Amino acid sequence: MVPISKIIYTKVDEAPALATYSFLPIIKAFTKSSGIEIVIKDISLASRVISSFSDNLKDEQKVSDDLYELGQLTQDSTTNIIKLPNISASIPQLKATIAELQGKGYNVPNYEDATKIYAKIVGSAVNPVLREGNADRRAPSAIKNYAKNNPHHMGEWSKESKTDVIHMNDDDFFGEELSVTMSSEDNVKISFFNKDGEETVLKSSTPLEKGEVIDVTRMRVQTLKVFIQDSIDQAKKRDILLSLHLKATMMKVSDPIMFGHVVKVYFKDLIAKHGSFFMKLGVDFNNGLGDLYAKLESVDKDKKIEIEKDIEEVYATQPRLAMVDSDKGITNLHTPSDVIIDASLPAMIKSGGKMWNKSNKEEDTLAMIPDRCYATTYQAIIEDCKINGALDPTTMGTVPNVGLMAKKAEEYGSHDKTFQAPSFGNIKVIDKNNKSIFNLDVAKGDIFRMCQAKDEPIQDWIKLAVVRARLSSMPIIFWLDKNRAHDREMIKKVKMYLKDHNTKGLDISIMSPYEATKLSVKRMREGKDTISVTGNVLRDYNTDLFPILEVGTSAKMLSIVSLMKGGGLFETGAGGSAPKHVQQFNKEGYLRWDSLGEFVALTASLEHLANRQNNQKARVLAKALDSATNTFLLNNKSPTRKIGGLDNRGSHFYLAMYWADELAKQNDDKELKTEFTSIAKAMNDNEEKIAFELNKNQGKPTNTGGYYLLNDEMVTKVMRPSGILNAIIDNI
Repeated sequence: MVPISKIIYTKVDEAPALATYSFLPIIKAFTKSSGIEIVIKDISLASRVISSFSDNLKDEQKVSDDLYELGQLTQDSTTNIIKLPNISASIPQLKATIAELQGKGYNVPNYEDATKIYAKIVGSAVNPVLREGNADRRAPSAIKNYAKNNPHHMGEWSKESKTDVIHMNDDDFFGEELSVTMSSEDNVKISFFNKDGEETVLKSSTPLEKGEVIDVTRMRVQTLKVFIQDSIDQAKKRDILLSLHLKATMMKVSDPIMFGHVVKVYFKDLIAKHGSFFMKLGVDFNNGLGDLYAKLESVDKDKKIEIEKDIEEVYATQPRLAMVDSDKGITNLHTPSDVIIDASLPAMIKSGGKMWNKSNKEEDTLAMIPDRCYATTYQAIIEDCKINGALDPTTMGTVPNVGLMAKKAEEYGSHDKTFQAPSFGNIKVIDKNNKSIFNLDVAKGDIFRMCQAKDEPIQDWIKLAVVRARLSSMPIIFWLDKNRAHDREMIKKVKMYLKDHNTKGLDISIMSPYEATKLSVKRMREGKDTISVTGNVLRDYNTDLFPILEVGTSAKMLSIVSLMKGGGLFETGAGGSAPKHVQQFNKEGYLRWDSLGEFVALTASLEHLANRQNNQKARVLAKALDSATNTFLLNNKSPTRKIGGLDNRGSHFYLAMYWADELAKQNDDKELKTEFTSIAKAMNDNEEKIAFELNKNQGKPTNTGGYYLLNDEMVTKVMRPSGILNAIIDNI
């Protein structure tokens, strides 16, 4: 009897969720005889909302809090999780989910009536819970080789390109940062003191460990407004598009505030004329111009026409905005979750420094990234491309990443420690002895944040970097800037803990993000590989930036999180394009989502099972799946972008057929060979019929019973349309 091993597969949202209905039955069938149980945990946005209000719901509507359960399981050495990309919800997305659930009879409260509970769901609520380890992300060799032999399109760069990044030069998070390493354990509170010395406790308790790096910083809002106006003026003067690049989903407190200020400065004439009316309507510009459009649906026709005309007059006098959807008139300032920096900037660089204008044509852009911490990374690549032209996917090297993220490290852990100053005064971090560790004066509206990075994850991160350098024979660069307070503390840690490892013969350096980018891109052009060793946010940014340039997408990255208690978390890539895929699927019955990231994550997950639980059948499955993925790429069976080609469901069939072929060919496990010989034959014999059945509904609108809460029966029907394939899979 084969011992039972478990793989936890996450149910998520949008295109990855649709794809799961097709791919998961294949995984379950292929692994069943090897003693592997696939357990589903629902971490979708809808499920997280529903589980937060169980007391309001009927018994049949209630669901378990799977995210909480997964958080507990990260502390178990046997845990093996495959995590698909979930929605990191902006407030508009969360409100849309709430409305859909209410429409389906779920008694969940409006956002405004339960903001404290919903604050735990909005933004990056999932990743900090699951990422109890540091990240090892890289393009698998098969995918990298495929990209070299089948290069994706890269837009041409001109030496005359007007595209640039613009950022603040003072009073931003970078310049205002203060940082210390704790010499002992403590428990601090964060308090605001007004000009009369009256205290308001913002956060009453934050336990700190010895050796932990903590820092505080602020952004001066008045300086931010001046910067925004200067950016507008420069874009107008240079006659190029203006675009804004933030991450209002992950940085769910600070970045929506910055987003709102950009909207308010750009539309200042409109607000000057209608401000009191907008206030009565309850318009929140932190949610973008889209919030105004949504509120206008409730006003009388003449007033709506007047305001829409005034909006057009603003567009006529201000610089042109980059568009999210030119056909629908959705601009870069419409919704904060529409433009996410780690997806939007790499796409712009890949397109020759251009974004789309309202006429659906590409133009150079002035890219606003208010804070300096990481803006210079993108500027360094833009400068290089202006001089040397576009990077060449057929020859360029690779830039894998080792990222610090365990225990909510750095900025992504600051959500509950980020505040907007209510008035003039001071924000202090005060220790258990009532002594001030940090004291920052603030003006009304200034943005304050405190961040943490614990010592144990830092040590593990440095160890992982050394291991990857040794295994890969690549040089590693710690992307740390001595001119930034937090990074200075981290540099001390790196220099101290590197002494604990054998670094003989390794090429290890420490550089600012700007210099590290310049060197890494130079080496890429020479066909050389360089590991970027970064903090949490740069981990996120770099693992989109470089893969998009190298292989055309970040969805194909292998992302392994070695959980610090011994388990494994295997992530399947980014989901930034998922909404567009769903729109196409609903309209045309064609899902172009590429599950390649799931294929490589599943391979790594099976290898982990084999190594940690001595499941030799898992090892055979993994080896066969890896070979099948290579065949899949060589035969170009990834989904095509447009209707008429192979879509997601067809790609799953071919992966399954090649996987069965490999299991039938191998001689390491006779039971698996015998089992899959007939399966491989059935799939190959029926290839044309299965392909026909999978493709027959292309071009027809598709109804999945919802956007955030899918109807299982309806989705299963559309995602498993081949009776022949279903019979083969279900009878394994």
